[in-house]
Amino acid sequence: MTDSTSPASTSPASTAASRRVSPWWRALAVFLLLVLLVGWAASSSMMTQLQAQIQHAQTRLIEQPQITQVAVLLDDKQLPAMLATYTSKDQVLLLQRLNDVKEGREDSMQVWAIAGDAAPRSLGVIESKYRTLQMPVTEEALKGVTSLAISAESKGGVPAGAGPSLPWLFKGWLVQKSI
Repeated sequence: MTDSTSPASTSPASTAASRRVSPWWRALAVFLLLVLLVGWAASSSMMTQLQAQIQHAQTRLIEQPQITQVAVLLDDKQLPAMLATYTSKDQVLLLQRLNDVKEGREDSMQVWAIAGDAAPRSLGVIESKYRTLQMPVTEEALKGVTSLAISAESKGGVPAGAGPSLPWLFKGWLVQKSI
């Protein structure tokens, strides 16, 4: 008598049927493959967008004026009175008032560049009574300058080539900023 459950009695047709992959496993494999493809496409798209954003930020950073020199001018009580920042790309000295001192109707504030023991050189007269103003200054005018100072002068400032006629209102070191 042969046992129907013995390995010798199984037919080749039943063995082939038991080795077939379930349709559920095939569906799961296809689904996972689709998820993998969608994930790859999304990550590729996000990477492209990230690279574009980085390139845009780098371009804006290059176009942004960089402050190369800075000075905090102090009053006679050693309190901050004016902040001066220089942008070499635009060749602009930006002055920001930090206190409430303003010129009188018959006075002007004049900005001076001081280079060691040399005579002070005028950088110009402050024309605006606003808290922040820009003054065109060439990079050559600040070469070798160690300090900036402001004096109160008669309306319009002192004549070209002359030094300050009154003592300094504000004075501070001009510092080269590392970029």
